[in-house]
Amino acid sequence: MSSASLAVAHRTHPDRARIAAISAAIALNLAVIVIASRPTGPAFFHAIEQINPIPTIHFVEPTPPLPPPPPVATPTLLPSATTPGPALTAPVEASLAYRSAPLRFPTRALQQRMQGTVLLRVLVDETGKPVQVSVEHGSGYLLLDHSAVEQVLAGWQFQPAMVNGRAVRAWARVPVTFDLRE
Repeated sequence: MSSASLAVAHRTHPDRARIAAISAAIALNLAVIVIASRPTGPAFFHAIEQINPIPTIHFVEPTPPLPPPPPVATPTLLPSATTPGPALTAPVEASLAYRSAPLRFPTRALQQRMQGTVLLRVLVDETGKPVQVSVEHGSGYLLLDHSAVEQVLAGWQFQPAMVNGRAVRAWARVPVTFDLRE
């Protein structure tokens, strides 16, 4: 007997179960490749847009600056026999000196490192007390602007404007600086 005939047993027919399993695996892989390589149509992208709509950007136009407030009209007092005195006049524009200008930095502004200068238009009465305050030019931070208005109205004192030796009501432009270095 020869040694070649003893080493390998020949099968004349292949195993049908093995052929069926390999064929099924090949068919499944081909199906996945065909589905994955198929181009997507516009309907697919439309469905994605409905799920996650694309946000649109709208530009907001800045609001135009407000005109300066009109001067406060004061009634004119007519001299009488019992109360002599000159007539009251409308407020004048003046540069006023500070008597007291306490400034407290808002806590939230400190925490968020906000700083800037607010230019206020202040109406000061005859005693030096501010009676009306508006923001003429903001600091860029609404918190600082509001704080400056509130603090000037609440606790600041000015040297009143003088006309002909008399204290009068006056408008003044007052810068309020919030500086982190101070």
